[in-house]
Amino acid sequence: MNNTIKFFVSQDDDSTRLDVFLSKKIENLTRSNIKKFINLNNVKINKATINSPSKKVKLYDEIEIKFSSVVEEKLKPSKIKLDIRYEDNDILIINKPKGMVVHPGAGNKKDTLANALFHKYKNKLSSINGEMRPGIVHRIDKDTSGLLVVAKNNLSHSKLGKQFSDHSIKRNYLCLIWGVIRPLSGKIETFISRNKKNRQLMAVSDFSGKKAVTNYETLKVFDIKDVPKISLIKCNLETGRTHQIRVHMKYKSSSLLGDKQYGKKNTVFKKINEKFYKKFSNLKGQALHASSLGFIHPTKNKFVNFKSDLPPDFKKLLDLLKKLSS
Repeated sequence: MNNTIKFFVSQDDDSTRLDVFLSKKIENLTRSNIKKFINLNNVKINKATINSPSKKVKLYDEIEIKFSSVVEEKLKPSKIKLDIRYEDNDILIINKPKGMVVHPGAGNKKDTLANALFHKYKNKLSSINGEMRPGIVHRIDKDTSGLLVVAKNNLSHSKLGKQFSDHSIKRNYLCLIWGVIRPLSGKIETFISRNKKNRQLMAVSDFSGKKAVTNYETLKVFDIKDVPKISLIKCNLETGRTHQIRVHMKYKSSSLLGDKQYGKKNTVFKKINEKFYKKFSNLKGQALHASSLGFIHPTKNKFVNFKSDLPPDFKKLLDLLKKLSS
């Protein structure tokens, strides 16, 4: 799909929004994908570049969409070994380590997953999200580990993107939180928007933001002498908002172990088990892991599911909690 397609507006589509018109004509692209192409200046009406998805098309207009990324900034390759769990002609499944940012942004221009992908695959990944995000379909936080799907071509990207938009992707996370949330299992459904006091953080909002839905299940409550009460939680995401699980745990009056942004900044223990404290101190970032990822394969049209073991610091802490509670 790295080419240009032209359409002419008929009577039936007169006065239709540009993004709606193109999503009707190109069935493999969602409206969000279409908007990305428009924002990249890859769409023209009568030879004039258009950057507004809401622009109304008119009868006999010539609409042109170019399937290539147009950005000024160039992505630099980084020679970083990738933990590839699966690969075929259409997708990659990457097990992202803690500490790695998914794509370049403010303060992170190199050594991201995108830089590593560009080094290994050059221009052989999808371009829907632009040159700075080759193949990137979705993200997980820097200090969250686990599975990501990467698209090798635009057709696969658009089909995966539609599943994310439809909330049909199956994403399970494991996390350790302080205390116990009630009820032990349930659904958290809120709006999430930027924190008004700190724009780098997100917060639950009563009236504005994007809808966020987290299904959770308490797998184990650890009630151990000289260790604060801790719960092992499994989360299934219906949506994928920024910091969603971390924000929802805070909304439930808890936080993830090791979460320095949404948890208590200075955790003080009056009396603490030394073995636990040592393992807890070695925890790098929040105890949150994207443990499984399932979806309909974009070309094989069958459901595929992938799983990932816990990273060492998370696993060692969990193993100790199980040992101390036995």
